[in-house]
Amino acid sequence: MTDRELETLKMAELGRLSAGIVHEINTPVGSILSNNHVVERSLVLLRKRLEELSRTAEVPPKVMQLVDTLQSLAGVDKIACERILAMVRSVKTFARADEEARQADINALLDETLQLALPTFRTRIEVERAYGELPPVGCYPNLVNQVFLNIVTNAAQAIEGEGRITLRTCRDGDSVEVAVTDTGHGIRPEDRLKIFERGFTTKPVGEGTGLGLAFSKDIVETRHGGSLRFESEPGAGTTFIVRLPVEQSKKRPGE
Repeated sequence: MTDRELETLKMAELGRLSAGIVHEINTPVGSILSNNHVVERSLVLLRKRLEELSRTAEVPPKVMQLVDTLQSLAGVDKIACERILAMVRSVKTFARADEEARQADINALLDETLQLALPTFRTRIEVERAYGELPPVGCYPNLVNQVFLNIVTNAAQAIEGEGRITLRTCRDGDSVEVAVTDTGHGIRPEDRLKIFERGFTTKPVGEGTGLGLAFSKDIVETRHGGSLRFESEPGAGTTFIVRLPVEQSKKRPGE
């Protein structure tokens, strides 16, 4: 079995596992969020009623303070549930088996990728978005997300300590470009010709398989007819540039 077949098999199994987990999380969180809406509306009505009563009778200040506290907590719970559901939507995108190309919002795919990747480096790396106005792009969204995840993860791992990752998108003729720039250590000149080779990695033993960028290049160029390249300066960071055609041909490149 080839490296590509192994990677495809692994991603398919991960997709099936993720789909089950997503379902188990989505249902109870949806129920909690629904109950939260009821609680918020009830507290608004309760506060209104207490304010009406205060015009003709004395309402203990602690009662109003308690309502304020409950409203504040309900608001925090709502935000927490919405964040969980946003994460679930991102996982669903990765878990989906895209057998056919479909129109996708590349900027939204990038945001979904960040939703999954941010927890691993949120506290030390600043993320800057500079999104351009893009047309819908015909692609295989879960595969494109895998490319973005590989590149963003590599960018974060290339930064020692604090730093910044910048995501830029733009349209260029019949294609769109996505550039991911990090402020990491850059790629050494002697490694540049090997960066997309299967099995090559600069990470410590046990931390990298050397398949991520090779697999990403295959997805972008063979599956989508696009291109994946990089620009790097040792000590000053690296930019990976993904170029995807807006329209996919009916026949997949390489078939």
